[in-house]
Parts: sequence; C-alpha cells; structure tokens
Amino acid sequence: MIHVIMGLKGSGKTKKMIDSIHQAVATAHGDVVCIEYGKKLTYDVNYRVRLVDSQEYGISNLDMLKGFLSGLHAGNFDITHVYIDNLYKTIGRDRAAGEAFVLWCAEFAKTNEMEITVTISDDPEQASEDVKKYM
Repeated sequence: MIHVIMGLKGSGKTKKMIDSIHQAVATAHGDVVCIEYGKKLTYDVNYRVRLVDSQEYGISNLDMLKGFLSGLHAGNFDITHVYIDNLYKTIGRDRAAGEAFVLWCAEFAKTNEMEITVTISDDPEQASEDVKKYM
C-alpha cells in the first residue's frame, strides 16, 4: 500500500509523516526505514527507524531512487514500512517523474507486502487522478 502526503511548503506534511512513523514503530512487526533529503529528522523520529540521507548515496533521479528501494528490500525482507520525505528534493521537481514514481511504488509495495509513504511538496489540486487515489 502507498500513501501520498501532498501539500504546499509549510502545510505540515513532514509532521504528518513523523506521526505516521511513530505509529508504525509502535505497531509494526518489521523494520521501518525513512529516506530523507539531508539530516533534518535525526532528533524527530524514534531511534529504531533506519534513517537514510539520500544525499549520502548520491540519489538524484527517479531510476536511482527505485534502484535504491529495490536494493533496500533485497537486503532486508523484514522492512514493512518505508517513508520518503520530500520526493522532489531527492529526484528533482518533475511532476511526471513524481507521478511515475508513485505508481511504481504502488506496485512495488503490493508485490513486496510493505507500506510506502511519500511526501510531495506540490499543490494537491494539480495532482493527477492516479496520484489522488493514494492521498
């Protein structure tokens, strides 16, 4: 299952994601991973969450992020929740690429029985119908 938290800057997307992370840590029977751009969440999330700074791994486009997620899962089948904060900072501000990533994540999450939550800084009114169904 995939969840998209979309809104303009300052709308509380990261706060919603952090609340969801804390709930997942309390209830999940597997590992929780959070991919962030920069190291800003270090003191906001539980120490049991595996924080990954996408900049440290040179993730800068859609294919790299998909490969990184695939590699994370291949290395640890116990991952049940993945959170990706600020998608456009990681892959660049490309609405079409963001939509393609969300659709890929939906299939990847279903196939691998995990939950993926993505925050996107954009106007929710501009989202396609395909993306809106995950909001």
